[in-house]
Amino acid sequence: MSYRILVVEDEIFVAAEIEQVIAELGHEPVGIAADRRTALSLAPDTDIALVDLNLQDGPTGIAIGRILAQTHGVTVLFMTANPAQLGDGIPGTLGVLPKPVTDRELKQALDFVVTHRRDGDGHPPRRLQLFGGNGSVVAEA
Repeated sequence: MSYRILVVEDEIFVAAEIEQVIAELGHEPVGIAADRRTALSLAPDTDIALVDLNLQDGPTGIAIGRILAQTHGVTVLFMTANPAQLGDGIPGTLGVLPKPVTDRELKQALDFVVTHRRDGDGHPPRRLQLFGGNGSVVAEA
């Protein structure tokens, strides 16, 4: 099954690389959002979102992830070089993959997110940190 995946990232070369990996896995890239306004405008067309924290309009990624997950039913995985900014996690979101990531790590993370969205389970890749049901970080898998 193919999913529509939004990339919330303000570094265009990083975002383009992520979109390429999404397409290689047979999913549909919804678009690249470098700020809150763009991300939320693409929310109705999104199943899964990969969300950075610090964007063109500041540190809006946490709020974007929360809104996408809680209001739009999007499965949210944060991807950031600053995972500590997430504290104990964001309720309703899946977890965080610390950057930088290789294409292989990204593919493994996307495979996990897709399996989790579809079946509610799956085994996370080594560096992906899952959040608990209350938003707390469970463990680094």
